[in-house]
Amino acid sequence: MTALQLPAGAPGARILGLGSYRPRRRVTNDELAQVMDTNDEWIQARVGIAERRWAEPDETLAEMSVAAGGKALAASGLDAAEVDLVLLATASPPSSIPGLAPQIAHRLGIPRPGAFDVNAGCAGWCYALSAAADAIRAGSARNALVIGGERLTDYTDLRDRSTAVIFADGAGAAVLSPSDSPGVGPVVWGSDGDQSTAIAIPDGEKVMSMAGQAVYRWATTRLTETLAEAMRRAGVGPDDIDVFAPHQANLRIIELMAKRLRLPERTVIARDVVRSGNTSSASVPLALSALLESGEAKSGDTALLLGYGAGLTFAGQVVVLP
Repeated sequence: MTALQLPAGAPGARILGLGSYRPRRRVTNDELAQVMDTNDEWIQARVGIAERRWAEPDETLAEMSVAAGGKALAASGLDAAEVDLVLLATASPPSSIPGLAPQIAHRLGIPRPGAFDVNAGCAGWCYALSAAADAIRAGSARNALVIGGERLTDYTDLRDRSTAVIFADGAGAAVLSPSDSPGVGPVVWGSDGDQSTAIAIPDGEKVMSMAGQAVYRWATTRLTETLAEAMRRAGVGPDDIDVFAPHQANLRIIELMAKRLRLPERTVIARDVVRSGNTSSASVPLALSALLESGEAKSGDTALLLGYGAGLTFAGQVVVLP
């Protein structure tokens, strides 16, 4: 039997740069109240959202993803030709074939990379981030571009207050490179497929349905242990966490998780959901970009991430911010 050779990987991977794109159109709760039975007080009391971004016709998923990916590349200091892996996490592609990742890579001037789409619902970007970090450590890739992009309004009944007040559009991205000291910790991921219908686009339909209360109960009772395990595997504790950036689904869930983790008062909590709504796989990179841009978070901070959503899927990890 012939022994196969394997490439030499890196000790770890780290995030070199982040980028984001937010659609131009802001949609306030008062605007929604003009077309459906809702109001600002009702929406903010239940999910904490004050406004969200909805994409215009020219702001396609590809356009938004290219914009976010280009910013991440610029922030990383790498040339496009140095990237050899592109992953797009999305749950709202315009079609099932072809995937968008190869097209996005081409438009960014990345020559012939490995490129594919990832659909793990709202956990997609955290899944893709870990897959890229593992590829770098295994020697399968040198530098990777990981994008989370969504046009959820394409799959939302904009007259249905149970979903239209929540879902939104946007894209966020990160560039990962090899590192002698790990900057992306081990992922703790999994799924609870017995609840796969809790968030779904039923067969033959074009709009998303969501069992909001079921998802709320699952997120608030099952995922704190995932975050604790992600910290344990990374060799850190709550006192080491500078930034907590979970999926931006619901402000009440975010604040309850932070309380149960007993994070120190100095920990910065991402609350991008208030102004951006639920952008599914784009929400974590969008939240991280916003915190760095505002100065609330800084380079070198230790961040605890969590993605969760349709599937039901989840993925948590600890990272060092670029």
